Amino acid sequence: MAAISGLIRVMEKAARKAGGRLRRDFGEIEHLQVSRKGPSDFVSKADQASERTLWDELRAARPDWGFLFEEGGEIEGDPDKPRFIVDPLDGTTNFLHGMPHFAISIAVQEPRLDGRGWGDVIAGLVYQPITDESFWAEKARGAWLQDRRLRVSSRRHLDESLIATGIPFAGHGDAGEWTKIYHALAPQVAGIRRFGSAALDLAWVAAGRYEGFWEADLKPWDTAAGCLLVREAGGFVSDWKGRSLPYHDSEILAGNDALHTRLHKILVNALKA
Repeated sequence: MAAISGLIRVMEKAARKAGGRLRRDFGEIEHLQVSRKGPSDFVSKADQASERTLWDELRAARPDWGFLFEEGGEIEGDPDKPRFIVDPLDGTTNFLHGMPHFAISIAVQEPRLDGRGWGDVIAGLVYQPITDESFWAEKARGAWLQDRRLRVSSRRHLDESLIATGIPFAGHGDAGEWTKIYHALAPQVAGIRRFGSAALDLAWVAAGRYEGFWEADLKPWDTAAGCLLVREAGGFVSDWKGRSLPYHDSEILAGNDALHTRLHKILVNALKA
């Protein structure tokens, strides 16, 4: 097992503290106060409390770093230091419907050496409070589930492969585009799943539970940690054009080392049709 760095320990401590509060709130879901943020996009008191806990813990440990939060937006830090990219509750709709499939996602991104924006994601953690699973990765140090090294699935045939996705919903995504991809891919694979948490979908690709994942219209906090997890577990992540960036949000295709290229070809041909 690789020695856990001080940075990962800081991230995991923050995630576990926030996760404990989410577990308690999840147990009393019917009593939560919920407000509407947009069409089919809810934000709960639990989400906000989780974000405050993560802010307090991470800020105390790295006071000069910046933040990019789902709810709180961008908070600038020392421009020469990294920033945290944080989703305090990925899978909010699952949470609010009493479905035990949601996660906290934390990533660390370095500034570019030329000072023009942000560069590589160097650390990522996806914590699932209900199962107490902590998926984490550091650049060039591999991906891990607690103390077990992760590798993407070794399946090499599409008809044996399970693929995850995110289905467009009210006000989000392009249903026509998604439908083309689905109709091209579904007949060739063992199954397609939509569980409602992109961060966990990517962590599960890294863990070999899925062979691939695609979705569009995401945000950096949904995918930054998960992209690093997949890559450090030996997989590939790109956009529809095949480009590999530090993280993907508007378009993301992840897959194991054997199938990513084939999945990309199917996707591109489907969108050309």
